[in-house]
Amino acid sequence: MIYTQLQLFFIFLVNGLLIALLFDFFRILRKTIKTADFITYIEDALFWILTGFIILYSIFTYNNGEIRLFMFLAIILGISIYSIFISKLILKISLYIINSIKKILGVILHIIKIPFYFSIKLVKKLFLSPILFIIINIRNYFTKFLKNFSNTLKKVKISNKFVKKAKN
Repeated sequence: MIYTQLQLFFIFLVNGLLIALLFDFFRILRKTIKTADFITYIEDALFWILTGFIILYSIFTYNNGEIRLFMFLAIILGISIYSIFISKLILKISLYIINSIKKILGVILHIIKIPFYFSIKLVKKLFLSPILFIIINIRNYFTKFLKNFSNTLKKVKISNKFVKKAKN
């Protein structure tokens, strides 16, 4: 009987360690990926659902649904042991690995982006520059044409006034 209860104590101690590890998983997610408050609420609900499932599964599987005070003490002890001795190390290692992967992916994306940048520059130079050159020259030609045309009209109006005055 004592052996069975000691075995149950260690099972629920491990459950406490798993729950704390699950909590750290969500902490790592929050530190690496910025999310909206709504997503955070969903993550919290998911954490509590998973925690409840772990505890209920263990109670029904290992103790036939009987609830004992020492099981909850073992869970609290497991969470405490994990939080004091393991959590900081797991967080540092996980964040280091994730940030390293982010940096490596950033460098890879930058390397992949370089040919596209030069391709776009080449397309601009080969196709856009001649088109812009033609458009600018056509615009300049029409501007000069309209300016000359308006000057000609002004001269015609002035000469018409002189003709009308001469007739009178």
